Order: sequence, then C-alpha cells, then structure tokens
Amino acid sequence: MTISTLLKNGTSIGFKNLFPLIGTLTLYIVTIWIPYINVGTTIALYTLPASMSRGEAISPTHIFDSKYRENMGNFFIILGLMSSAIFTGFLFMAIPGFILMLTWILALPLLVDKGLNPMQALHESNLKTLGHKRTIFFTFLVSYIICIVTIFLLAALLMLGGLEYGVLASILLLMIYIIVFVIYFAIQLGVMAEIYKQLVLDAEKK
Repeated sequence: MTISTLLKNGTSIGFKNLFPLIGTLTLYIVTIWIPYINVGTTIALYTLPASMSRGEAISPTHIFDSKYRENMGNFFIILGLMSSAIFTGFLFMAIPGFILMLTWILALPLLVDKGLNPMQALHESNLKTLGHKRTIFFTFLVSYIICIVTIFLLAALLMLGGLEYGVLASILLLMIYIIVFVIYFAIQLGVMAEIYKQLVLDAEKK
C-alpha cells in the first residue's frame, strides 16, 4: 500500500461515485435536524467506504435503511470509547492522539460491515492498520494540501481576472468552496474505500 496507489485508486472510486455521493450528502444535510433518523444517516456515512470498496452501487436513499439505526447502541459505545481514549492521547503531547485516530480509522466501517461489537472492531482496526499508519497519514495530508492549494489558486485566478470584491465575487468564491469541498469529500471517501479494500477485503482473500 502506497500513497500514490491510495490517491490514484481513491480518486477513481470517489469520482465514480461522485453524483450518488452528492445526493447522499444533500439528503444527510437536509435531514440532519430529525432526531433518531440523523443517527442512522450518520452511521451510514461512516460505513459508506465499505460499500464503495466492493464497487457496490450507491443509492442516496440507502442512508435511511433501518439497519443503520439498529447499530445505534454499538455506534455510541464505540464513539465514546474512541473519543475518550483519543482525547486522553492528545493530553500526552498530541502525538498519541493522532496515532490512535489512525489506529482506529477502520473501526466504524468494521462495526457495521462485519457485524463486530465495539471492542472487536477497535481490535481488528488496530491489527489491520499495523505498519500502515504512516502511509495513511501522509495520504490524507497530501489530499488536504491539494484541496487547500486548489481553493487558493482558483480564488487567485478570479482576482487576477479583474473580478473586484463584492457580492458577485463572494458568490463565486462560495461556489468554488462548495464544489471543491464536495470533490474533496468524495475523494476522501474513495481513499477510505481503497484503504478498506486493501487492508480488509484483500486480506480476507489471502
């Protein structure tokens, strides 16, 4: 597993699912205020990479599937365990907290996709990411830097094009931010899908 492979394949997966993901994200934002339903849709977002890693068709409405809400208890338990441990890790000069974030990056998809309990999911994620944390960290760092640089360059081009600051400029900049964010969101999920594919699905075939 390399940074270039994760970025290349992750970008391909992300763009392949771009429009379904836009629909999914839109439905999530529109319904985020609905109690109980929003728990299921949040769990669905966390587990999207597992479905994407198998090349399954993504339907925006799948986030309302009852199977996600059925995992609410385990979801809150694992979030509580992860949050408390990561917070404690950040108290020890931050680095342990970052390492734990990378260690458990697969825990939530494993929880639902493999039907594991919270402790099993955390343990499996720890085993799967051994020796790969550095690659995963720098892959996400590079993708984030590319996103920021892209926004900066597009904004600079607008200014160089003679567009004076005002309502029109603000609208165009906002559109740029939204478009880049959506593409970045899709690529991040694509990268997560590729990580899941390589560390979980491919490992099961061996």
